[in-house]
Amino acid sequence: HVQLVESGGGLVQPGGSLRLSCAASGYSASSFCMAWFRQAPEKERERVAAIFGGGPPTYADSVKGRFSCSKDIAKNTLYLEMNSLKPEDTAMYYCAVVLSGYWYCPINIGAYPYWGQGTQVTVS
Repeated sequence: HVQLVESGGGLVQPGGSLRLSCAASGYSASSFCMAWFRQAPEKERERVAAIFGGGPPTYADSVKGRFSCSKDIAKNTLYLEMNSLKPEDTAMYYCAVVLSGYWYCPINIGAYPYWGQGTQVTVS
């Protein structure tokens, strides 16, 4: 049974930092694609960062240079370090995983069958 549990969200001032965590269970985080998505009110959900297996992370243009995505294989956990936060980063942040059918991290939301419950990030 795959389970993803996000934590680390909160309220932060512009320019501040937060670190999100996604604890995974039911599979090994050393393989497959794990990704962070976010959804702001009245906006579509967008992929922020993703890592396939042990490869390098990829980022949305809007967060490049400010966000850093990493995995701790021993803890089966995905992280998102967010720096220089802006009000436009305010959103619900979700962790998602693809376990089959891809050898890369797909961009489309529909490719991800497993999602966490989300953690709210508010920059104000």
